[in-house]
Amino acid sequence: MAPKRTLIVDCDTGIDDALALLYLLGDPGVEISAITTVFGNTDAETAALNTLRVLELAGRSDIPVAVGALSNWCGEAHLAPYVHGSDGLGNTNLPAPATAPCDEPAAELIVRLARENPGTTHLLAIGPLTNLATALLLEPELPDLVEHVTIMGGAVRHPGNATPASEANIHNDPEAARIVLRAGWPVTMVPLDATMGEVLTEKHQQRLAECGSPVAAFTSTILQQYFDFYERDIFGERRAACHDPLAAAIAAGDVVPVLAPVVPTDVDTGNGPGRGATVADVRGQYRDFPTQEGANVRVVLETDRTFPEMLVDRLCGAPEPTQRVA
Repeated sequence: MAPKRTLIVDCDTGIDDALALLYLLGDPGVEISAITTVFGNTDAETAALNTLRVLELAGRSDIPVAVGALSNWCGEAHLAPYVHGSDGLGNTNLPAPATAPCDEPAAELIVRLARENPGTTHLLAIGPLTNLATALLLEPELPDLVEHVTIMGGAVRHPGNATPASEANIHNDPEAARIVLRAGWPVTMVPLDATMGEVLTEKHQQRLAECGSPVAAFTSTILQQYFDFYERDIFGERRAACHDPLAAAIAAGDVVPVLAPVVPTDVDTGNGPGRGATVADVRGQYRDFPTQEGANVRVVLETDRTFPEMLVDRLCGAPEPTQRVA
């Protein structure tokens, strides 16, 4: 049997983060060693509480949750209640979790676990990259301690969703994103090019509602808010993209991209209309190996668009909690 893949998940727990976490928690080949939170879909403290709520639902309150950056390196925090609801979880207004976040700050927790487990930890970042950039400042040798980094973020051949040029996670802290992409560790970026093609529909939501498990019922409920946003502002109908869950599945090794070249990639940190844009030189996309000078990021441009079925299968098959929270 292959060893489990150990993940630290850095997230801004809104609706799609919750789907990603529940997907991973149901994966027998994955062990989540810690979860850290950052501003983005909601504020970092609310994201931590939402994460604890999700862990309680899955019976995994043993996983430590640490609060991270409350704002980006410019002191700004762009939040998205119009997408994820005022509580970050589709206006479900769940009761406070029975457990609390740990006292250790997110970046320090990332560094400590990487030092304790050199070469075995995979970082999955599905929010702004402020915590990862801060961890790199705390430990310049972090790239040698981490096995791989998978990021949900960016837009290469696809329009942005925060501005015409930039995707929200990168746009929320371009300076941090540039530091992370240039750090010299192996990075896979899962941009809108891939995630916007993997779409949950009302049929998927109905199947979740009919599954009967608490996890499936919860995910069906929070999708209501997500569909509202996508119907109003994006697709004109009730369906939604699988942003964070797709990145989680790629990090777990469950989804193999159709097209994912390793190419030179950077972030626009200027103050013009391109701020936050991911600039990837995809002229090298036709090669199976990195031949361009400066090729530093594996960019997932295409997947086979069958992931929503895999996601629903996983969420419907989620077991009853094995741990009760007092």
